[in-house]
Amino acid sequence: MSATVELEAAAFRRLLAHLSGRSDVQNIDLMITAGFCRNCLADWYREAAAERGIELDKDAARERIYGMPFAQWKAQHQKDATPEQLAAFERSQKAHG
Repeated sequence: MSATVELEAAAFRRLLAHLSGRSDVQNIDLMITAGFCRNCLADWYREAAAERGIELDKDAARERIYGMPFAQWKAQHQKDATPEQLAAFERSQKAHG
């Protein structure tokens, strides 16, 4: 494995650890400010696996990103989006979509 790949993998692991410690940050907040969320990371992870011939379903990819089954994370941490969050999301999608 090249040094670049090792560094990228380490940075990715640190990102996942950081996000797992920030369950107060909702996916919609990430989408508004960064244009991606935990679900996007799971999709990218699954797509990377598929490109390498590795079969990985959506639930398994999300569990890798969330550190637990998505349904469990959602029940423990996800809140309904506020009208303000939904409006900000709509604005960000129009601006960057």
